[in-house]
Amino acid sequence: MATDEVRKDLRAAVAARQELGPEYEAEVIDSFLAKLDERDAHRQAGALPERAGPPHPSRETDPGGLALAIISVVAAIPITAISADMLGLRGLVVSWAGLVAVNFARTIGRRNTR
Repeated sequence: MATDEVRKDLRAAVAARQELGPEYEAEVIDSFLAKLDERDAHRQAGALPERAGPPHPSRETDPGGLALAIISVVAAIPITAISADMLGLRGLVVSWAGLVAVNFARTIGRRNTR
């Protein structure tokens, strides 16, 4: 797995290649590979810590959770309208409790599987 710094270096290399054109492609690739070799040498020498821990926190590790949240919000609109019209406040509370329970159960289920 590439670190954020390696990703940044790779993006810079690709941008440089696009800007300089294909005639400098070999030099851009060699420069990027030299940076990787240098990082690897530092890591082996103990100067850089090994990458450990969870992936970057801003990356979505469970895209299904986001989809469920979006679907819940979209479904809540007609469910709220129908339940409030038919049963009043009691129907509104029951329908929202159900929506919250579904999302809560999925969150708890995902935590237990990790």
